[in-house]
Amino acid sequence: MTAPAARRPRRIAADGVELAAYQWGASTDPPVVLVHGYPDTSAVWRPVAERLADRFHVTAFDVRGAGASHRPRGLRAYRMSRLEADLEAVLDAVSPDRPVHLVGHDWGSIHSWESVTGTRLAGRIASFTSISGPCLDHVGHMIRARLRPRHPDLPKMLRQAARSWYIAYFHLPLLPALTWRALGHRWRAFLTGSQGVPGHTPYPAPTLARDAVSGTALYRANMLPRLLRPRDRPTTVPVQLIIPTRDFCVTPVLSYGVEHWTHRIQRRPIDAGHWVQLSHPEEVASRIAEFAHRIEDGSRRDPDRTAHPI
Repeated sequence: MTAPAARRPRRIAADGVELAAYQWGASTDPPVVLVHGYPDTSAVWRPVAERLADRFHVTAFDVRGAGASHRPRGLRAYRMSRLEADLEAVLDAVSPDRPVHLVGHDWGSIHSWESVTGTRLAGRIASFTSISGPCLDHVGHMIRARLRPRHPDLPKMLRQAARSWYIAYFHLPLLPALTWRALGHRWRAFLTGSQGVPGHTPYPAPTLARDAVSGTALYRANMLPRLLRPRDRPTTVPVQLIIPTRDFCVTPVLSYGVEHWTHRIQRRPIDAGHWVQLSHPEEVASRIAEFAHRIEDGSRRDPDRTAHPI
């Protein structure tokens, strides 16, 4: 059977920018909104969206600075508050009267946590599935708790710190842009060779180098302020953590302690790398659908909770 095609891109006016959104499925079905990470576009979600389209009304959009969306200048344009305003505009456009099942990957998950743990979109999010993108405030608290001599998680934290070298690199002037422009054409080979991503997937987008350069502003505008001055960010939204166990960027230790901030959480490990939605789209779609349907059915059964106290 032929996979359902996305409708023509829809332009959504957001916080000083226009966002390109793509939709699948019937508008009467439960709404799912997919938010991509760095250096991706909404195309990274297409294999998952196509598998959800027979049960859900699916929207994936290019975040500001990526794909067919506008690319504002300056770090202020990429702060969390602007990203949250963009998500609000998307929800207003595609599901104004019904809470959505929100799914984020990488930076899409990081900035979705801002809405999941905040008050601006209270009541607008029915569930949240987070993939390889922790809440920066949670991580800030975790660093203070675990980066101590003799803490049992210290070795894992140090390994994660070593894998996060690129964050410091993205704070350097000029070099990240030069690197992406010189080596961006090798990105597909990297994904197929080391991440298990099939060569026929609709990714990366032709705008990859530009997206990657613009997207470094996400790191420079948000990482240090949140890690150095973390806030308390609890949530009442049911949370599902899909954890790729072979993720070379975001190791499972960054999910430790999330139970401190939510009473409804479910952990679902997958033996996969960072771009799990491309390498294992059937599994990811199945877990999103299962979680969303349980919320839609009104189940109050507590999800699985493998605790890692903060």
